[in-house]
Amino acid sequence: MMGNRLLIVLLSFVSFAQNDPSIAGFSADAARRQKELESRFDSHINRANLQQWLKQFSAKPHHLGSPGSKEVAEAAAGLFRSWGFETEIETLYPLFPTPKTRLLEMTAPARFTAKLTEPAVDGDATSAQTPGVLPPYHAYSIDGDVTGALVYVNYGLPADYEKLAEMGIDVKGKIVIARYGASWRGIKPKVAAEHGATACIIYSDPRDDGYFQGDPYPAGGWRNRDSAQRGSVMDMPTYPGDPLTPGVGATKDARRPPYRQGATLTKIPVLPISWGDAEPLLRALTGPVAPPEWRGGLPFTYHVGPGPASVHLNLEFNWDLAPLYNVVARLKGSDLADQWIIRGNHHDGWVFGASDPLSGAVALLEEARAVSVLAKSGWRPRRTMIYCLWDGEEPALLGSTEWAEFHAAGLQKHAAVYINSDSTGRGFFFAGASHTLETFINQVSRDVTDPQTKVSVQERLRAVRTLRGDKDPAEIPVGALGSGSDYTPFIQHLGIASINFGFGGETASAGVYHSKYDSYDHFVKFEDPDFQYVFATVQAGGRMMLRMANADYLPFRFDSFSRTVSAYAMEVQKLADDLRMRTATHNERVRSRAYELAADPRRTYVAPKAQDPVPHLNFAPLLNAAGRLKESSGAFSKLSLANLTPAAARELDEIMIQSERKLLTDAGLPRRPWYRHQIYAPGYYTGYGVKTLPGVREAIEERNWTEAEQQMKILAGVLDAFASQVDKAAAVVKGGAR
Repeated sequence: MMGNRLLIVLLSFVSFAQNDPSIAGFSADAARRQKELESRFDSHINRANLQQWLKQFSAKPHHLGSPGSKEVAEAAAGLFRSWGFETEIETLYPLFPTPKTRLLEMTAPARFTAKLTEPAVDGDATSAQTPGVLPPYHAYSIDGDVTGALVYVNYGLPADYEKLAEMGIDVKGKIVIARYGASWRGIKPKVAAEHGATACIIYSDPRDDGYFQGDPYPAGGWRNRDSAQRGSVMDMPTYPGDPLTPGVGATKDARRPPYRQGATLTKIPVLPISWGDAEPLLRALTGPVAPPEWRGGLPFTYHVGPGPASVHLNLEFNWDLAPLYNVVARLKGSDLADQWIIRGNHHDGWVFGASDPLSGAVALLEEARAVSVLAKSGWRPRRTMIYCLWDGEEPALLGSTEWAEFHAAGLQKHAAVYINSDSTGRGFFFAGASHTLETFINQVSRDVTDPQTKVSVQERLRAVRTLRGDKDPAEIPVGALGSGSDYTPFIQHLGIASINFGFGGETASAGVYHSKYDSYDHFVKFEDPDFQYVFATVQAGGRMMLRMANADYLPFRFDSFSRTVSAYAMEVQKLADDLRMRTATHNERVRSRAYELAADPRRTYVAPKAQDPVPHLNFAPLLNAAGRLKESSGAFSKLSLANLTPAAARELDEIMIQSERKLLTDAGLPRRPWYRHQIYAPGYYTGYGVKTLPGVREAIEERNWTEAEQQMKILAGVLDAFASQVDKAAAVVKGGAR
């Protein structure tokens, strides 16, 4: 736990500007009134509601398409209606496969059949339930009946296959077993298929989230011998949402091709297993000893194979459309009702889902209830507040993506900001966002008190960053958004400025992630026993929504965005320079290795191939555009927005809202046009992990030099358009003062 004596001592000696009363988007008087409103909001938060709803909603399985999911949606909708929100449940129908046949057995050198089940554990009231529980499986794996020699591929990333090639090991025609971690699970079968593997098994190694980290559940919070991580393996870096209706809402009557034509289904069958089921398979492998960094926490020497372990995998699925239930609740604004501030969290879980997602969902509900108390006292937001509880996030961001695609025209016209949360728990405040909102997020974190240390959550975060050696500027940088939660369709497809936030870092939630043991009992023992940080999530989310809804003008800032983009531009230039040096070193190594192999033909390692040298790339268009953006943003930051007329503030709002849209292109990214944002995207081979300036960065990483220069020109045009939008905003401010 980071809330230790060293941290407390550091906090006591470091002084920060906590007395700053300003709030971006507000005049001094309006900021004072806003903080009074937020104090009233805090007084209405009831921790007992959080505990009650978490226990209620996690009592049954509530995955997409289940009776439990419908019950949760209807209960939440009833709450919103009782609080005075205009509420509806919008139903859509995406493809959602569920398991019909799951068989994994070792056929040589000994017989072994995997259990593929999660038994009940002492002290966990819901773990004994079996009706309605989805067993461990991977959604959007194809059907398959495969037998073959087994090869251990570490985390199953491209670099791991390069290492295997150097060891003379080819996985073509074989079944690979990879451990969870280091990347999103869907990347593992994708890369395995590219290398010719016929199937992929993914297991949870105890080194990563089991007994190597701490006591397994139920003695501690970490993954036990029989726990397996469910999840989607859809190729979401191509596009999220329904595989059969990309770019179009999955309504009941939407046109769909046969399910086998879904472009984001895996190319090979995939299955998750526990380390208990993986142990006999891995123990039976011989061949080269795995490199040190490949070795997990099981009590034997890790070998790579292939064989003599041979396994048989048989998977069949029910390929059905499933109803998903999105709960959408509106509190109409007063004078700026046509500007929408949207708040979201999903409600579906793989099984009971107490941490993921209900810890965040109940925080959203209590936030909305406290807002409703303010509304009943006579207060009204200026902008319309929309609270959403999404269904189907776990399989593929289905609820949010299909809703955003179906309502795309209205959202691009009216949506100002999307604010997302997901799981939350004890620990440190975190946020990823559009960098135009960096100042806004810093001011929110400045004004929320950390329950453990009693300083602001910003101050606590700054202290631990200092302990790590980070040197922060005046504002703590926010992270860029990749994927993995429901902000993806809003920012990366529709260009709506977005935030994803929560608390974490001091829980053992990773130890039960996507398992049957993500339960109420686990949450209250090992994640946030007294709901202090769920309470803080309510406070942070409430401030974000209330400030966005009430602001005199939308609190976007362009200077943080400009600095960040300039840093990204320097990064991709350095990436090319580093790649040039690595290529030269690699080719020298190739020549040296070839000499070694010629001198000793008994060597089993295979000489790597030489690489083409990295040519000169013309970064001038990108750097010039970043420079122009810096000038425009710098000029805007010097203007005073304090005395704008209402008409000018409204006009400025519209420019702010459309600014993020300027970062889109109609063509989208190469080979994945659904992702239209040119600054942030999930990586093609990282999944959840973000790639900034993705068109340029990934072209360089893939050594596609022609595409790199093409993408640089496209990106330069996007940044020029954004700079023009900043200039337009400046002109409104200059002409709109009272």
